Amino acid sequence: MEQHLPNPIVFYDGDCGFCNSSVQFVLNRRKKDVYFLPLQSNRAHDIMKEHGVTIEMNTMYLLNHGKLYQKSSAALRVNLFLRFLYPVFFYLGMVVPRFIRDGVYDQVAKRRHRIKSGFCALPTPEERRLFLDDLR
Repeated sequence: MEQHLPNPIVFYDGDCGFCNSSVQFVLNRRKKDVYFLPLQSNRAHDIMKEHGVTIEMNTMYLLNHGKLYQKSSAALRVNLFLRFLYPVFFYLGMVVPRFIRDGVYDQVAKRRHRIKSGFCALPTPEERRLFLDDLR
């Protein structure tokens, strides 16, 4: 089992423009360090295997203090790590039953490549340390 993982870690589809835009959104609004790991990486596969999860490329995952969140639960929980009023979206969204939230999430995920095509912003040197990739 991997030890000393930073918290929180957002797992995202590194080949998805919409997903990369979402990573940039979090980077630009974070109030504390948030780490990122592409789902395509070996390290992501190892971590998911430890949690008994088979990676689905259309799913966002969030690992925070050993607990793994998926889909809308992960997307909403990320708001807790952002500045300004973004944490309010977590509390408002969690009122909606998960089957409804995940249904909306699935519809956006299905169309994510059409919503935002190829996008790749280079992180600043300070932001680069937040991308875990396959470094062990």
